[in-house]
Amino acid sequence: MKKRSDDLRAEYDFASMHGGVRGKYAKAYRSGSNIVVLADDVASAFPTDDSVNRALRAMLDLAEAVPRTKKPSNKALQRPAAKRGHRPSSRQRRGGGR
Repeated sequence: MKKRSDDLRAEYDFASMHGGVRGKYAKAYRSGSNIVVLADDVASAFPTDDSVNRALRAMLDLAEAVPRTKKPSNKALQRPAAKRGHRPSSRQRRGGGR
């Protein structure tokens, strides 16, 4: 395996390059960021990050204010209970029922 050298080539002379700033985004990278790209129609309704945050917080408050209920039962999907005089299906007559 070839030994790697950490030295830069001579043609990479950063002293002669202008405009570069060391660590320009370091603070933002360390703090972490959540960047979200909004669709154009949504961005026109929420022109600033503060307006987006206020709207989202209002939605969270609303969601917390609405009482949670139990899941609706699926009784409407169940077959009615067997009635007296009800004739069993052919599957039940053959012993295929549960």
